[in-house]
Amino acid sequence: MFLVLAGAAAIAGTVRADDGQSASLAPVDVVPVSGLVDEVVAGAIEDALVRAAGNGAQAVVLQVNSRGAVVSRERMSEVLEAVAASPVPVAVWVGPTGARAYGLSAQLLAVADVTAMAPGARIGYSGKLIELDGSPVTFGRADAVLRTSSLGFDEARTAGVLRYAGGDDGVPVIRNMLLALDGVQARGAVLDTVVERVDANGQVVRDATTARFFKLGLMGQLMHTVASPPVAYLLVAAGLALLIFEFFTAGIGIAGATGAVCAVLGCYGFAALPVRPVAVVALVLAFLAFAIDVQVGVPRLWTWVGSLLFGVASLSLYQPIDGSSMRLPWLTLVAGTASILLAFVVGMPSMVRTRFATPTIGREWLVGMDGTATSAVEPEGFVEVAGASWRARTNRATPLPAGTACRVAGIDGVTLLVEPLEGAARDYRERGRRDGRS
Repeated sequence: MFLVLAGAAAIAGTVRADDGQSASLAPVDVVPVSGLVDEVVAGAIEDALVRAAGNGAQAVVLQVNSRGAVVSRERMSEVLEAVAASPVPVAVWVGPTGARAYGLSAQLLAVADVTAMAPGARIGYSGKLIELDGSPVTFGRADAVLRTSSLGFDEARTAGVLRYAGGDDGVPVIRNMLLALDGVQARGAVLDTVVERVDANGQVVRDATTARFFKLGLMGQLMHTVASPPVAYLLVAAGLALLIFEFFTAGIGIAGATGAVCAVLGCYGFAALPVRPVAVVALVLAFLAFAIDVQVGVPRLWTWVGSLLFGVASLSLYQPIDGSSMRLPWLTLVAGTASILLAFVVGMPSMVRTRFATPTIGREWLVGMDGTATSAVEPEGFVEVAGASWRARTNRATPLPAGTACRVAGIDGVTLLVEPLEGAARDYRERGRRDGRS
């Protein structure tokens, strides 16, 4: 399964002391937990704990900046169990400044050995606490508050949620987190992450041990990005639009192939996210409605029906899960809606009209021919000309009842412009043809 590749991590960089004295200390592995916790991130956390147990790391730091999780409570329970049972001490740092740990992601702090936050970070909206071995995890006396609201650094420190060897100023950067780990007793070991030395000025300097940063592999990053609400939404919308474009413009396949890839990736994102099935159906119906008017080259009733369905589907696409809000950002909503409307109200109809009005299609010969209205043309309907049925529109807003004889006065894209035989002004192209036959 390709998600196994998501756990593959690459060393992205290190933080070392200036004089190398800290090189003798066991390193600390730092694993980013950013965005929504999906199957990719959950697997990466478990892999990081297994890797740390075999690569000589003395601790693992989960750097959390997540507004929730889209995995099931059962899957998140497995992750929390892995953290709680890890033979290597685990620290959770909500950072950098402005980071969030909301929803099920916040419950990582309840099972970690060391917990810290950067100034300006917030934690909370944990929802119902997950049970491990028959008992729920706990934040101590802050359980009730964190379930439905959030706490900043000062409030979390006062409530006893944070457990680290540091002062009251928080942990702004990863180096401070390494310093805060020094001397902590966890999992039967005492962490040794700091070396003190005297510099040339006689000042005592504290050097932190090496921090090894691990990131998701390429495939893991791709699938994690695709499973974010705005990206999945835009991929599905762009994919369906490109497929319709390819179908009606008879292109060379580039738009269709790109649209298919976007649609497949977007569907993967929808499968990983808490989408409302009704909203997905409305989204598909919206593009079917758009396609009806694209084929005639004129935006009319079905275009506005599609626009309404698309707007409703966009606003109601995602549903909250375990206290985590899945609303689309307003910028994404505005950009996505504006792009789709521009494409189907202006862009595609114009391209279809241009495509089917070219001489290569060869419909100019229909001008001047007689036919019969097979339905009322008021102002649109269908006529039979040269033994075939055509979509038609009155040339001068003169309605044609069903069964009325008519003449083709012009062509607008794939729509014939027709007028009654009696009292109709002759088109100059028609006069030329009639003069040539007489």
